[in-house]
Amino acid sequence: MNFLKGKATITQLQVLIWIAVYLIIFFSVLPEDGFPQAASFSTISVAFYILIIYGNIKFLFPKLWERGYKVTYVLCVIAMLVGGGLTRGYLIMFIYNKFMAPKPEVMTLGMALNFIIAGFLNYMLSFVFRIALAYFSLKQQAEEILLQKSQAELNLLKSQVQPHFLFNTLNNIYYEAYREAPRTAGLIERLSDIMRYFVDESPKDEVSLQTEIQFIENYIALEKIRIRHKTEINFVKEYNADSRIPPMLLMTFVENIFKHGIDKSSAENKIDISLIQQDGYLLFQSCNRIHPKASKEVAHGFGIQNLRKRLSMLYGTKFELNIENNGQKFVAFLKVPIS
Repeated sequence: MNFLKGKATITQLQVLIWIAVYLIIFFSVLPEDGFPQAASFSTISVAFYILIIYGNIKFLFPKLWERGYKVTYVLCVIAMLVGGGLTRGYLIMFIYNKFMAPKPEVMTLGMALNFIIAGFLNYMLSFVFRIALAYFSLKQQAEEILLQKSQAELNLLKSQVQPHFLFNTLNNIYYEAYREAPRTAGLIERLSDIMRYFVDESPKDEVSLQTEIQFIENYIALEKIRIRHKTEINFVKEYNADSRIPPMLLMTFVENIFKHGIDKSSAENKIDISLIQQDGYLLFQSCNRIHPKASKEVAHGFGIQNLRKRLSMLYGTKFELNIENNGQKFVAFLKVPIS
């Protein structure tokens, strides 16, 4: 069980507390009253204490007092204390007279008041019990949060080890390939840079414009491998390398170019991309032909819709996004403020 391992749950702690209360009452009356009477008195008393404490903190207080039914709450508490106290007293007297007393005894008014007052004391104790339960609950939640934090840190360390192992492996393959096929080695190096970008840069809120452009150029170089014929790509760049933008902001356009704007069977593929930084804004434009097979896919794509939602969250209304698609050419224009 958990409490044997030093990590008792709140329920287990309550069970231990009530067992301790039962034993204290039992052994306190055992020398004078004997085992049968001590056992019956302890059982009835503990059951009565549980009724008062949990009846208040689990039902009456949250259901009535906290919801504003204060008069009803007070009346119910009085009824519970008087009714429970008298029931406890008469039950104890009944068992004692029935099985243990040499001659029957009658409950006096003083005895009844003692039972009711004992109930009132337990009622007051219920608030201390409630605070204790709240404390242990918060303490347990704090321990769970610390455990989750430790687990998250461990997972982070694992996630860092695995990519770096892969990067080291790619570096080894790069050096081997460089001897025999320098072009292949260059592609491996670009792939390694792309993966490093995903791991180290993409989780950030902003990256340098130079880093983002390098990522796009690596992506273009790898995509060109899949194209049978030579593709003319004009990439005009005028920017401050230290400027910063959100990562992956421009990739939707570049991905669309190679997904919808390239006809692999054609030798006449031309792509124009421009990235100009001007007057505190970044102006990005891409233009490519649309081959017939891709025209329907472009019209129903979700990439631009998702990008527009992201831009709205990042910039509010301080951006421009224009898309022109006449069935022959696809032109995308984006203007965003840049820091």
